[in-house]
Amino acid sequence: MGDLTGAELEHQVAPHVRRLRTRALRDQLAESLLFIPALMLAASVVLSVLLGHLDARYDGAFSTWITFAPDVAITLLGIIAGAMITTAGVVFSLLVVSLQLASGQFSPRVLRGFWRDRRGQVLVGLLLSTFAFCVLALARVDTADAAAPTLTVGFALLLTIASVLAIVVYLDRISRQQYVGRIMERVAHETTCLIAELPYGPHIGARVGEPVEPPDPPAPGPGLTIAATRDGWVQQLSKRALVAAAPPGSVVRLETRVGAYLVAGTPMVTIWPEPADPATTSRLVCEAVIVGVARTMQQDIDFGLRQLSDIGLRALSPAVNDPTTAIEVILRLASVMRRLVLAETPARAVRDPQDRILLTPYELGHADYVEHAFHQLRAFAAPHPSVVVPLLRTMRMLRTACTAPELGPLTPDRSATVAALDEQLALTVAGARRAGLLPQELAVVEAIAAG
Repeated sequence: MGDLTGAELEHQVAPHVRRLRTRALRDQLAESLLFIPALMLAASVVLSVLLGHLDARYDGAFSTWITFAPDVAITLLGIIAGAMITTAGVVFSLLVVSLQLASGQFSPRVLRGFWRDRRGQVLVGLLLSTFAFCVLALARVDTADAAAPTLTVGFALLLTIASVLAIVVYLDRISRQQYVGRIMERVAHETTCLIAELPYGPHIGARVGEPVEPPDPPAPGPGLTIAATRDGWVQQLSKRALVAAAPPGSVVRLETRVGAYLVAGTPMVTIWPEPADPATTSRLVCEAVIVGVARTMQQDIDFGLRQLSDIGLRALSPAVNDPTTAIEVILRLASVMRRLVLAETPARAVRDPQDRILLTPYELGHADYVEHAFHQLRAFAAPHPSVVVPLLRTMRMLRTACTAPELGPLTPDRSATVAALDEQLALTVAGARRAGLLPQELAVVEAIAAG
């Protein structure tokens, strides 16, 4: 099968790259404290001009609705404008304090939930919009007229009432957001939404081809190694775009995974044999991998486990010493991990219709997820029997789920998952022994681990 031209390769890759970039932009805008307020501010300016023209064109037609003397309207609008900009400063202060508390008490990685709070963004937008609308309305009030512009002043009052209501809602919400249970619920929900897409879905990625045995050696002849162009975390990647960037009959090996950290200049993708147009292929491959300054939940299931684990580790630290929160983390992990170990993961070697093979040796499997979920927690939970017990029960529950008769004979993947769970069970018991638990406590721990 002959090599495709650069234009043909680009045509195949472009739709997948556009989807990646659209999702990345949407995620960035969702975490922006500027985007929605800026839109609302622009809308308030447009409305101010529009209502001003309506008041001038239909002078007196709306005077039966609400009427203010020009001097009263000027005073009222000035007070509202001053109050709104002052309140905006207070709201920003509350947000900063919330971020500091959440970062110090739980984990810096949970802050993205506060940035993405749509109600907070709308409140800031309302405050800025009300301020801008009132300032522009002041310029339209003529003290020589018998009455102030009815529509303009009336809409300013509506914005003020809406802002006051939004402040009350925001204060209620920000106080509830600080509760660790709600933070964990949000993280667990985001993670389970990604798990529900496995093995293929709108965010996880489309099916590339049929599973095959990985070639050994990958392919004859020299290959093309494409290096990372920047440092950062792999936030998203499109496997279909990576495969489409290579000529038919190629073997493409992904040297990284979603959630991994890339160092500029290190191998990111290797293609055998070397394409006829390596420059175009390298550019298209780099476009198919989105690298950013932080991990996100766009495709990264492991990042959800990392956030929950971080909250538990912080709770078990001597500075915080909150075993109850650590227990709640373990229970949330149980909900997430049961879905994850029973879900099908994409194959690590697939062949597409154009005889291109994609190898993803570094993609996480169920055994990797088990280790990432429990490895650190079980080490720091060892001195706390009240935490070790639910941790062991969670592992036993997952082991039972993997070996359920209705699933049929153990597959190699489920066998590896069971082995990983057995290893974590054994290490947890060993850690409890080293921690010097009382004989009665240790007997309970060993009994639970043994099932």
